[in-house]
Amino acid sequence: MLSVMAATSLALSLLVAPEAPSTADVVPPGKITVDVVTVNGSGCPAGTAAVAVSDDNTAFTVTYSDYTAQAGAGSTPTQFRKNCQLNLRVHYPQGFTYGIAKADYRGFAHLPRGSKGVQLASYYFSGSSSTGKSTHNIASPTSNNWQFTDSTDVAEIVFAPCGMVRHLNVNTELRVTANSSNQSAFVSMDSTDGSVNTRYQFAWKRC
Repeated sequence: MLSVMAATSLALSLLVAPEAPSTADVVPPGKITVDVVTVNGSGCPAGTAAVAVSDDNTAFTVTYSDYTAQAGAGSTPTQFRKNCQLNLRVHYPQGFTYGIAKADYRGFAHLPRGSKGVQLASYYFSGSSSTGKSTHNIASPTSNNWQFTDSTDVAEIVFAPCGMVRHLNVNTELRVTANSSNQSAFVSMDSTDGSVNTRYQFAWKRC
């Protein structure tokens, strides 16, 4: 009887024991800021990429205003591929570090049947060989908004080294191939009203 009671007590204690905090539960206090150190690429000419941090410090967004790849009638040979490389400095309190848990990419595509659109992305910390990469194909025919989400398991998130300043490099690319009729096709990751943006979700942890 005593052994049964002990086992029952242990089971109940396991059920009510509080869970250990995950990286998603750790958010640093104060205001997090992100500075754009350098901007390079045909998809983000000077002054066309803006970065903003959410009020709850859980994510930041990048908004583009001139990021469109196009091919076919009316385009030049170099417009089929556009890219943007952002070098970012994230300011946050000591005792914390961060990685990227999820990235949401959004835009608009006009692709007649037979044309092709591709969105590529990668990000890494300066001085680190670890990187997250993704490639997404946009199916044709379409003339609509598109969205892709890249998520990373908690155990596989790459964090910036504690106590060291490492810039975050965010690289994106758009490619378009026209169909055999050379109809005009394009893929965009920009928005004139700021409603379309790329969103990166932070994963925070204590050092």
